[in-house]
Amino acid sequence: MSTRLNAAPNDLSAFWMPFTANRQFKKEPRLFVGAKDMYYTTHDGRQVLDGTAGLWCVNAGHCRPKITEAISQQAGELDYAPAFQLGHPKAFELANRLVDIAPEGMNHVLYTNSGSESVETALKVALAYHRVKGNGSRSRLIGRERGYHGVNFGGISVGGIVTNRKMFGTLLTGVDHMPHTHVPGKNTFTRGEPEHGGDIASELERIVTLHDASTIAAVIVEPVAGSTGVLIPPKGYLQKLREICTKHGILLIFDEVITGFGRLGTPFAAQYYGVTPDIIVTAKGLTNGVIPMGAVFVTSEIHDAFMQGPEHMIEFFHGYTYSGNPIAAAAALATLDTYKEEGLLTRAAELSDYWADALHSLKDCPNVIDIRNTGLIGAIELAPIAGEPTKRAFTAFLKAYEKGLLIRTTGDIIALSPPLIIEKHHIDELFGKLREILQNNI
Repeated sequence: MSTRLNAAPNDLSAFWMPFTANRQFKKEPRLFVGAKDMYYTTHDGRQVLDGTAGLWCVNAGHCRPKITEAISQQAGELDYAPAFQLGHPKAFELANRLVDIAPEGMNHVLYTNSGSESVETALKVALAYHRVKGNGSRSRLIGRERGYHGVNFGGISVGGIVTNRKMFGTLLTGVDHMPHTHVPGKNTFTRGEPEHGGDIASELERIVTLHDASTIAAVIVEPVAGSTGVLIPPKGYLQKLREICTKHGILLIFDEVITGFGRLGTPFAAQYYGVTPDIIVTAKGLTNGVIPMGAVFVTSEIHDAFMQGPEHMIEFFHGYTYSGNPIAAAAALATLDTYKEEGLLTRAAELSDYWADALHSLKDCPNVIDIRNTGLIGAIELAPIAGEPTKRAFTAFLKAYEKGLLIRTTGDIIALSPPLIIEKHHIDELFGKLREILQNNI
């Protein structure tokens, strides 16, 4: 480790960092040089408890042996194989394994390299599906305010986070947005699904009336809106969306890039909420964040609609150079093995009450105006500093790093989503340090 501690680069200027205050960071760099299980190691030798599973992705914890060994072995055996008109065994094995844990009826998988690409793929599948079914007029896509669906043009078009959209022109045409589900006056400090707001799903009926169902291809939502600050779906909300989409022949897409692979205590949020969409978007936890990879699940009805015409013809003109990459597939298979052997896809259900109690114990801290949770996800919303939005939460982020804790902030909201291997003593450490930070009236 001593050699790695001195490996910090002497010039940080070339890397234009994503979603980062670059000038602030480069004045006081925060660099990780190692990681193991629940902790990162910084360039100055400190241990930092990972309260966010990296970026919602390291569900099995860091540097897990089975995953790293699988990557090394695969790199020496078959480093790359094209997925266009050719294949390799692990891509097919992985698809079968994924279908086994997916909601019933989600029988086919397309591979991508990220959550953003998974969203683009899902939107293209939806549009093409209606076209091959003879309903080419169904070209409109419906997203949701405060929704996050990655950073490609389709994703920010159906997404509803203003800062991610405002710099990039008119985006895709023919997109509309439902309202978000957060009702602060009625659902403050709620544990799990809020009692109020389920009727907001009826706004989809208004949009259908406005545009006519014959023009709408798909609705896309996150079951739990994570990146905007953990907005939990109110009771009955997702069920109502499913009913409306079915009624009008509209495809329902769940963006489970965050909630997929055990975050709520079931393999997918669709199973947790008992609502099966037509398409599920995944990435992040698929490979434990180790190698970029995503997967889009579709029903047999959607898949089979494309399997028409001459057999020598390509059915769907879409894909990526790295779709089903051998090393990524090996990493994903080893990740699924780790999840299964350690019961991680259901572990959040075992710890959710302890997690919720610890999270809500911060209710009395200064400037805390709301707390939300489900599974092993939590959010602490802070009162913004007048005239300086986001500064209070960002200050908490910096203080947490100093105290050996990694948290995520969005606006003035602290978001938490630890690796699923977390133990109760880690939960105590996490919220103990957070209490110290918040008590100082940041």
